[in-house]
Amino acid sequence: MTTHAPLAAPAASILIVDDAVANLELLSEMLGGRGYEARPAISGEAALMAAQADPPDLVLLDVDMPEMDGYEVCRRLKADETLRDIPVIFVSAIFTQADDKVKALSLGAVDYVTKPFQAEEVYARVETHLRLRSLQVEVERHSRDLEALVEEKVEEIVSAQAATIFALATLAEHRDDDTGRHLERVAAYCRILAGDMRRTPRYAALLTDQYLDNLLRAAPLHDIGKVAIPDAILLKPGKLSAEEFEQMKRHTTIGADTLRAVRAQYPGNAFLTMGIEIAESHHEKWDGSGYQQGLVGEAIPVAARIVAVADVYDAVRSRRSYKPALPHAAAKDIIIEGRGAHFDPAVVDAFAARNDEFEAVRNALRGA
Repeated sequence: MTTHAPLAAPAASILIVDDAVANLELLSEMLGGRGYEARPAISGEAALMAAQADPPDLVLLDVDMPEMDGYEVCRRLKADETLRDIPVIFVSAIFTQADDKVKALSLGAVDYVTKPFQAEEVYARVETHLRLRSLQVEVERHSRDLEALVEEKVEEIVSAQAATIFALATLAEHRDDDTGRHLERVAAYCRILAGDMRRTPRYAALLTDQYLDNLLRAAPLHDIGKVAIPDAILLKPGKLSAEEFEQMKRHTTIGADTLRAVRAQYPGNAFLTMGIEIAESHHEKWDGSGYQQGLVGEAIPVAARIVAVADVYDAVRSRRSYKPALPHAAAKDIIIEGRGAHFDPAVVDAFAARNDEFEAVRNALRGA
């Protein structure tokens, strides 16, 4: 008999399952002689235990066995997430009827060999399916590598976008805060508030790691629209007139519209969507007395409600041309007094529980 070197790796492990010792010995000798690791199992139960302990590269499976037939063994292999992709070849004398062959393939087997078999047929089918399995594994690996590469490139693009937009927001902020630390502090305050809120059943599902990541990147965009407000209004040392205040309020819609224009180029971008919500709604108030839309309560996006508390706290603590900075205790009172009127009660409760961390952030990121 002419033999050929196997197409698959010689170290391939083949689990041979048959209740007939003579068949086990014959197949083990045949495949062992071809350089494969032949692993005989005398029953279905023994085969499943062996596969779970050390998954083989391929299974040769008899059908007619006591206690657990080959069909049931195949069902269990395919139901196991770690074993389901192992190719199974049935080897049985019953494959003379079409129904038997259809049943074998419908259970997930890749092929069948009819007893009595020819050695060359067994070799050919084993080598073919080991090669196919090897190619499948290689394709899956390439697919995972490609997905990882795409994710990496997408993250690079998103990070570059976020950095660019943050730089623009910083330029806008420098007009009335020449340190630019306000944006850093607001993001840090948002992390504290959202971190506390996510521990409650009401917000646990919403405030995921991805949501928090977007929030920390989008929070600094809250006042990006101020770049379009004239210095005479933005830096006015005294109280704004009614007309001036109306112009000042426009920074929310200007900022949101600017970000919408960017999002039009990147539809579905969650970071930009949240930035729009924050820019547009961070001056809305829980009782509906805010601007520009007069949203009430739950109608205000959660991210905007969180930024509202962070922004007001930092604004109160900061010196501007038209006001002095207030100490932490006074800022704390202002936030707590605004519970249920200016601010979402849940956000204020988170602030009350963690306000000492706000003071620590303020001290660490000193600025105007």
